[in-house]
Amino acid sequence: MIARIGGLTIGWGDDAPATLAVADGHPAALVEIFTAAEQRARTSQAYVRSALGARLRLERADAAPDAVTLVQRDPDTGLEVTTVLALSGAAVRVQHTLRGTSAQPVVLTAVSSVTIGLGVGPHGGREYDLLTARSEWLAENRWHRRPLTDELPPLSLPIHAQDGRGHATLTSHGAWSTGEHLPVGALVHRDGAAVAWQIESGAGWHVDLSQGLDGLTLSLLGPTDLEHQFAHELRQGDEFVTVPVALAASVRGFDAAIADLTSHRRAIRRVDGPELPIVYNDFMNTLMGQPSSEALRPLIRAAAEAGAEVFCIDAGWFADPAIGDWWDRVGEWQEAPSRFDDAGLRGIIDEIHAKGMRSGLWLEPEVVGVNSPVAQTLPEEAFFRRLGARVREHDRYHLDFRHPAARAHLDETVDRIVRDYGVSFLKLDYNINPGAGTEWQATAAGDGLLGHVRALGDWLDEVQVRHPGLLIENCSSGAMRADYALLSRTHLQSTSDQQDFRLYPPISASAPASIAPEQAGNWAYPAVGMTDAETAFTLVSGLSGRLYLSGFLGELRASQRALVGEAVELHKTLRSDLAVSVPFWPLGLPGWDDDLVCLGLRGEAQTLLFLWDRAEEPRSFTIPGVRSAETLFPASASEVWKIESGDDGIRIDTVEGLGARVLRVSEARA
Repeated sequence: MIARIGGLTIGWGDDAPATLAVADGHPAALVEIFTAAEQRARTSQAYVRSALGARLRLERADAAPDAVTLVQRDPDTGLEVTTVLALSGAAVRVQHTLRGTSAQPVVLTAVSSVTIGLGVGPHGGREYDLLTARSEWLAENRWHRRPLTDELPPLSLPIHAQDGRGHATLTSHGAWSTGEHLPVGALVHRDGAAVAWQIESGAGWHVDLSQGLDGLTLSLLGPTDLEHQFAHELRQGDEFVTVPVALAASVRGFDAAIADLTSHRRAIRRVDGPELPIVYNDFMNTLMGQPSSEALRPLIRAAAEAGAEVFCIDAGWFADPAIGDWWDRVGEWQEAPSRFDDAGLRGIIDEIHAKGMRSGLWLEPEVVGVNSPVAQTLPEEAFFRRLGARVREHDRYHLDFRHPAARAHLDETVDRIVRDYGVSFLKLDYNINPGAGTEWQATAAGDGLLGHVRALGDWLDEVQVRHPGLLIENCSSGAMRADYALLSRTHLQSTSDQQDFRLYPPISASAPASIAPEQAGNWAYPAVGMTDAETAFTLVSGLSGRLYLSGFLGELRASQRALVGEAVELHKTLRSDLAVSVPFWPLGLPGWDDDLVCLGLRGEAQTLLFLWDRAEEPRSFTIPGVRSAETLFPASASEVWKIESGDDGIRIDTVEGLGARVLRVSEARA
């Protein structure tokens, strides 16, 4: 039998495992399962040809236009696998549930969340380019496109009459799921068709590409034994649910596939999306974790005058500066009276409210500093433990949200902050990587990390039920854990900690490839030492997603304050369309050192282009696919870019020095 859903072909029968392929690609076994007792049926380094996966046989199938459910069983171990492939937005989401049915336990060491075949024949990989993104602190979202043959060299497999044994891989390490690579990527065929993927895991993920006689195979996995110290024991009646993945196949290319993934990201969000208030945060290039009544008051006044709607007090509000730095004292979450005058933190928050803004506080809920009282009062099992010792990273311990004491402590914290201070915005940060995980109530450390991250997600769901008006930002040293296991449960994602406004454009322009535009919190931090052109430059970075303000706004010149006010008012008119827009890149995804950076957002009401020119000299360039354009920001720039329409797009002549613009454009007909 064959079913088709979202550009994918699913096959099943009585004498072989169920298969999955892109369009007319070769059918690959849909799920590969590796155990402590059995790995591959034929040796390889790739996550294909598993012995157990090859024995799976169909027991039931239910095919509908928007979902296919398959139940398979391994006759030797009795392992039952239920797979659901369902349309989610314009993408297909895949997830397996494995259930032990035998008295003999099965120890899983890796399970592919999906395995899919592309192309046909032993040289299929020659026809594809691979698009992936490196990511690290201050340098997120660095996309690269290269021929797949750079990773998988063409081999004379038919001479050897067997599949290749090598593979091309990307993997995460520890709990920073986006700290090295993004769990989002694509394969683009030379004919322009693309398949893009997203792995939704904050606890380890792995991408595996391999070439065989039949064609190219892509396996997407959550945590694995070899890469993440993962193992999970399934006893009779136990179930294990794999990390979900999403696939988007489009004949219209990479941008269209990412648009389909964007629709999926919106479909799985568990929190309301339309409310997109402008947030001011006192950290970036401003107080840097040293708030006080005296320091905050001018910032509150200036933020309110600029039109901000939420004022968030960032790190440090809980730590007495006379004792030392706040870093190793996080965890108790009680205000430090020495930082505030007689009215305390509540008095400052009341001043925020009096200015017509909502209030927010910074928390790092999963960590406890070594010098925090909580480090001694919570039970030992409430912390990550490995090899007989409590895990310590940069003078912090890591809480395990599977433990009721850890959850209770944070429940009390959030409930108290909301009740006593009237806070309606939380910035939840995550600034350490604890390594492989924890061995408490886990088969292996990676299993413990997966359990913790899933418990954290459950905790976020419960917080939203108790406090439905609470807005939550997901942050992790910028965007070191910007995956949709968490972004499906939060409102906003800080896209970077980058404080150099010149380096931010490739980060903000590339962010919508992996984050829904309305969740991409791009910092804009004007400073009095900037020229007006530089001020507009940082504000365009903010406007290209969710405008996230910081900086000493009260010190700005009148011309700079006017630019901030103009940007804020423009964002308020654009944000409703932002929540339904899809990204595209007329000049391709930017390189880290590109002088010219361009992002397009195509909404229901209009199409916008965000342009940054980082060259110091004037230049001319063409934006293809655009018939005409008008400048939305800055509307009153003293140094005007010249924009002319042409047959091949709009031609733009810039002026000397850094520059950036927001344009409303009319696109050429396809």
